[in-house]
Amino acid sequence: MAVTGVIFVLFVLAHMYGNLKLLSGQLAFDEYAHHLRVFGEPMLPKMGLLWIMRIVLLVSVVIHAYAAFTLWGRANNARSTRYAVHKMAQASLSSRFMRWGGVTILLFVIFHLIHFTIVKPNINADYTQAQIDASPYIMATASFKIWWVVLIYVLAMIALGMHINHGLWSATQTLGWANSPSARATAKGIALIVAALTVVGFLIPPLAVAFGLIAK
Repeated sequence: MAVTGVIFVLFVLAHMYGNLKLLSGQLAFDEYAHHLRVFGEPMLPKMGLLWIMRIVLLVSVVIHAYAAFTLWGRANNARSTRYAVHKMAQASLSSRFMRWGGVTILLFVIFHLIHFTIVKPNINADYTQAQIDASPYIMATASFKIWWVVLIYVLAMIALGMHINHGLWSATQTLGWANSPSARATAKGIALIVAALTVVGFLIPPLAVAFGLIAK
């Protein structure tokens, strides 16, 4: 779970960087999207990098989910003793948030893939399907002009930030990177910074579009 969690964090940060290119305008964003499809050619086939990333992420999702449900089952089967009741109650609260936060993120990922990758439906009547299909920039800006789409993204990013904050901190302990008080304090600070950076970075583009700070 820790290793796949770190993989997700690295992917999320890279994805966030790409999304921020929306602020540079249609030409820059569409070129970025195009280069993702042809990255590594001719050594890789077209879309090669994207398919490698998709396979790695899919395998990581399966492993992460399996680990999560395994740990969930262990927690449910565990029995507390009197002196450990308070400690286990705190752990249970934290674990419950991570579990349902993970479910929320998974549902959002499914929505996000349908929205931007698999189906790419035109949900804004101000644009034609041809415009949506031709330009990732138009597809994104057209979507983020719809209030309920932006609301979904805001709620999902809050859940993602909270998940990363606790998950990254837990991963550092699991992987043995925080085995002293000072290292644990540093790990907590890094986890909080990464989580906050993720939330802010992902929400800047949709909110900028929603409030008319980006053209289209």
